[in-house]
Amino acid sequence: MNSKTIANGILRAIGILIAVALVLYFLYQIQSVIIYIAVAAVISLIGRPLVLFLRRKLKFNNTVAVVVTMILFIGLLIGLVGLFIPLVAEQGQKLALLNTTSLEENVQDLYNQMVDYFEFNNIDVEQSIKDSGLFSKIDFSLIPDYLNKVVSGLGSFSIGLFSVLFIMFFFLKDSKLFEDGIMTFVPKGNEMRTKRSFNKIKDLLSRYFVGLIFQILILFIIYTIVLLIFGIDNAVVIAFLCALLNLIPYVGPLVSAFLMVLLSMSSNLGQSFSDVILPKTTYVMIGFVIAQLIDNFLSQPIIFSKSVKSHPLEIFLIIIIAGILFGIVGMIIAVPTYTAIKVILKEFLSEYKVVKKLTKDL
Repeated sequence: MNSKTIANGILRAIGILIAVALVLYFLYQIQSVIIYIAVAAVISLIGRPLVLFLRRKLKFNNTVAVVVTMILFIGLLIGLVGLFIPLVAEQGQKLALLNTTSLEENVQDLYNQMVDYFEFNNIDVEQSIKDSGLFSKIDFSLIPDYLNKVVSGLGSFSIGLFSVLFIMFFFLKDSKLFEDGIMTFVPKGNEMRTKRSFNKIKDLLSRYFVGLIFQILILFIIYTIVLLIFGIDNAVVIAFLCALLNLIPYVGPLVSAFLMVLLSMSSNLGQSFSDVILPKTTYVMIGFVIAQLIDNFLSQPIIFSKSVKSHPLEIFLIIIIAGILFGIVGMIIAVPTYTAIKVILKEFLSEYKVVKKLTKDL
């Protein structure tokens, strides 16, 4: 091997590294577009069963079926916006005129009532809390500023929403559009197996995402009933937010529990802690625990066994590993990604014993 060959090899390696770096940089720059495509693909998978139903059962034309599905999705979105926007506008007006001194006094009063109720008589600890000036350090005026930032982000959200709906329409109308794009990178001889894998993945993920919708709906109904029974303000919005957080495995329910406790207590701020706040919050949390038990022992096992065909312990380990490696995002995408990998392994590496064991239910 002469010096010219070595130099050419080094130059080729450097060229490959530069090309990979440029591709990664390009993907980083268009990450918002990639997110739009990913969100549109997920929503398309959710709407796919409805499109197939309209085409096969009601004999709709493909375009008409897609348009009807899009109208239903947009109607659902408008309903959600109609639910949240008046609430945000109302709260924005209240917070803009908020007497932060009064709010601070109410929070301080709630703290004092909690101390008295639980007979918190450790003078040193309580005095240290007072000496630290915890409540005086909380800047309650940040609440209106934070809300204004949220509202200002609605402009960019509307652009993203339009992009997602536009891409979603073509994904639903031409279901092979995404598949054809992938097939251009598939080596010759693997086209048929790739197509079978792609169709299997679409079917499994469609059932999985539809199952998640029903899971959220069940939790939303239970949360709403519980919050309405005990007279919590904005019960529907709180129930929807807490149910939506359940999309984050294991961590989501903990966050939604904290959110429900916080909002349940704040809705009765200024009233007696022992007579009103504590009993209502306790009853609300009992309802929350019942909803979680129903979800853990009924909803989730049905979704995982019927849709992605994986054992609950298998799913638990995959979610935990993905969470350690990639954080919250990893936990959310762990199940659909693992399902797609299993389908591909079964199609291309089915001769291996480990693959046969993992994919025997597919």
